[in-house]
Amino acid sequence: MRVSKEQAAENRERILKAASRLMRERGISGVGVDALTEAAGMTHGSLYSQFGSKERLVEEAVAYAIATKGQEVPEVFALSDYISEYLSDAHRDMPGSGCPFAALCCEMPRQSSGVRERFTAGVWGMIGLLSGRMGSGLKPRQREEKALATVASLVGALVLARAVNDPKLSDDILRATKKELGN
Repeated sequence: MRVSKEQAAENRERILKAASRLMRERGISGVGVDALTEAAGMTHGSLYSQFGSKERLVEEAVAYAIATKGQEVPEVFALSDYISEYLSDAHRDMPGSGCPFAALCCEMPRQSSGVRERFTAGVWGMIGLLSGRMGSGLKPRQREEKALATVASLVGALVLARAVNDPKLSDDILRATKKELGN
């Protein structure tokens, strides 16, 4: 039985949404095709007919996670508000709906060039987004440098805060990074 174009698009969206969440929660290598199809309520056949391979699904799910997270950022925002929200307890404690950079960065060196290209494009997008919020008195290159350092600080702090098993240290990492970034 053939699926309509609309149903195929809905199926694709459902698979991408489930895959991007599971990969952020469990890691790319921690999610098999069985878990992906079960979470999306789909069959192996439908997954492979949509994407052809798990690698292609990973590429698209990484891009999907980056794009959907980026859509959550309002057009107009204060950098201090962005930093506070990024370095919040809630963001730390919910990796499945959080920043794909912090959730997936440690796995990127072992991924295909296609996955890494999508990830890298997303990082450049985040740098561009934040550089537009840097001081207007700065030259473009200075804004970009400051944005690079801010992105590295945000992602690094969140990765460390999630990695340690000491709740106080985790909170201190978030707090100290907010303070260092001027919040």
